[in-house]
Amino acid sequence: MKTWTKLTLALLLSLGGLTACDKDSDEDDFETVIPETDETPTSAQIKGYVFYPALTSATTTNVEQLKVPAGFAVNKFAEGIGKPRIMAVTSAGHVYVSDRDAGTVTLLQDTNNDGVAERKQVVATIKQAHGLAVQGSKLYIVAVKELYVADINMDGTLSAPRQLLNDLPDGGQHPNRTLAFGPDGQLYLSVGSTCNSCPEPNPELATMLVANPDGSGRRIFAKGLRNTIGFGWHPQTREFWGMDHGIDWLGDDEQKEELNKITQGADYGWPYIYGEGKYNPGDRPDNMTYAEYAAKTTKPTLTYQAHSAPMAMVFYTASQFPAEYQNDAFVAMRGSWNRSKPSGYKVVRVHFENGQPVRFDDFLTGFLVNNDRSHFARLVGLAVNRDGSLLVSDDTNGVIYRVARQ
Repeated sequence: MKTWTKLTLALLLSLGGLTACDKDSDEDDFETVIPETDETPTSAQIKGYVFYPALTSATTTNVEQLKVPAGFAVNKFAEGIGKPRIMAVTSAGHVYVSDRDAGTVTLLQDTNNDGVAERKQVVATIKQAHGLAVQGSKLYIVAVKELYVADINMDGTLSAPRQLLNDLPDGGQHPNRTLAFGPDGQLYLSVGSTCNSCPEPNPELATMLVANPDGSGRRIFAKGLRNTIGFGWHPQTREFWGMDHGIDWLGDDEQKEELNKITQGADYGWPYIYGEGKYNPGDRPDNMTYAEYAAKTTKPTLTYQAHSAPMAMVFYTASQFPAEYQNDAFVAMRGSWNRSKPSGYKVVRVHFENGQPVRFDDFLTGFLVNNDRSHFARLVGLAVNRDGSLLVSDDTNGVIYRVARQ
């Protein structure tokens, strides 16, 4: 069990030249002087924290105190399944879940419709398997550098996976590739950065890639995305939305997590520009000022509390939840490790009005216990099951939770 650790870092950077002074006076522990030219040194003094709430068990008592909106209930859909990460569901009710550490894909199925998976079967073994996507009668699986596809049999088992790609960029700090098929039938792959903040030598890093379903024709769709694990398309507008992880070590409340409208050819600023045009003191663009770089970047539509670590994102189009949930999105917030008071450790709802996101609301909370000194889940995957319930995976205690109407 991990105990509390608190580390205060005072970082003073003297980095020679950047762009016009951009001081964030609203942030007590983040003060910078970032010039537009190298005639003046850059300096930043930042307080950073390491804080891991202790891990405790997903006991009946802990699960029973989880909070959801009135009219909903939470139960364990499955447990004892290793470290479940990303999930994908077929129309037949086959739930596939990846375990990156074990290198497996497991099939779960609620065979008697009681809200609990009776069937648990490993159906694929692929080193560092992570992202999953169902397209027709096929399951796509992405590891760090490899993309596979397998045929889904009538009973939910898989054919031997066939490799489509083996040359995706190296993983580094963010090896957790995710994938999904867009309304255009193309395959979209998220490739995170190798680092917290650095210029990347490989242009495919910190991007959203797009390819044909067979992996051919791969190209960069958008860049400057540090780690957009969760993404999807609004069911009505078909606009592309993704939650990007903010830069670490800029203070308790920076960098906020970003909800971006992802468009072809756009640059979302990482590692130089973040939020509403703020400058990152640790890195500066080559051959242009910060202001010039900021002018060509796309700003986030909404932001969320820093270090919450957004993971999977799914739009709701099923019929079990009330009509007001239609076409809204859910995001799993894994939870912070580098903030003095923990953030995240919950599922949030993104409200859309007229096709545009307007706010975040808590949906599933209570995984932090003991006055936020302990936790019993760090959330990763989300999926809407065949019955319209929401499935949520936790890779610390090996549980998949189910949120359903009572």
